[in-house]
Amino acid sequence: MGLRILVTGGAGFIGSHLCERLLAEGHEVICLDNYFTGNRSNIQHLAPHPNFERVRHDIVNPYQAEVDRIYNLACPASPVHYQYNPIKTIKCSTVGMVNMLGLAKRCRARLLQASTSEVYGDPEVHPQVESYWGNVNPIGIRSCYDEGKRVAETLCMDYHRHNRVDVRIIRIFNTYGPRMQPDDGRVVSNFILQALKNEDITIYGDGSQTRSFQYVSDLVEGMIRMMECPDWTGPVNLGNPVEFTILELAQKVIAMTGSKSKIRHLPLPADDPKKRRPDISLARERLGWEPVIPLEEGLKRTVEWFAGMV
Repeated sequence: MGLRILVTGGAGFIGSHLCERLLAEGHEVICLDNYFTGNRSNIQHLAPHPNFERVRHDIVNPYQAEVDRIYNLACPASPVHYQYNPIKTIKCSTVGMVNMLGLAKRCRARLLQASTSEVYGDPEVHPQVESYWGNVNPIGIRSCYDEGKRVAETLCMDYHRHNRVDVRIIRIFNTYGPRMQPDDGRVVSNFILQALKNEDITIYGDGSQTRSFQYVSDLVEGMIRMMECPDWTGPVNLGNPVEFTILELAQKVIAMTGSKSKIRHLPLPADDPKKRRPDISLARERLGWEPVIPLEEGLKRTVEWFAGMV
């Protein structure tokens, strides 16, 4: 029998893929989004589904529904967007988090919080393990997001310990795929669009900083496994442990698109992490999960999607 599931941020890049998967599994899905970074076009194909409901709402304001599960993905997640209105960003992770936890408490619903690898900041431990407390600047330009997500994790655990709310915490590492926003400033979408237009590919710094990239379907699989994992709050890292430099990524995108783009270097932004790679031992052990889509295959699918927009 299907569950009644609330997905906040459901019209976003990751949220729309999650809604699609949950509907395919026979659940009822309420997609909640204020469309600040989400896009109606991401969920337009789901609108006719009899088990799908769209609601325009900001989780900073209380919301009432009867649900069995809550996937809390609502929050701007790219620097361009979360720095546009930093106060709004941190309110989403604090006031909005309290509202969603209150709903979970009242409904006795299980809540999965989409946290982030940004809780590790510019890490001094590599690869990052869940027991690492992080190296975050609490007053920097990125702290509205980094510290907001850290507070959200704290709230989840306090509601769990004191109010017995059933919570799950995942820490999402760099994710890419179709339906990424072209203006989100993320490295994969930036490089692909610049390459398709034969524009200069802009790399911040010398390109030696590293990232790990997971395809969106791998992440969705991990999210569902964590949500249904009995008696474990996490946190758990969900990401791809294969590490690439930003320069390597740019070269792969140029080769894959046959682009005439040249590489142009710009100054490195403040507090930009130099290394980012998850240790996914816990995910393998507790969830039986690891990514299965290699970067070349995922990039091919993503390039095909963006090519239809250019």
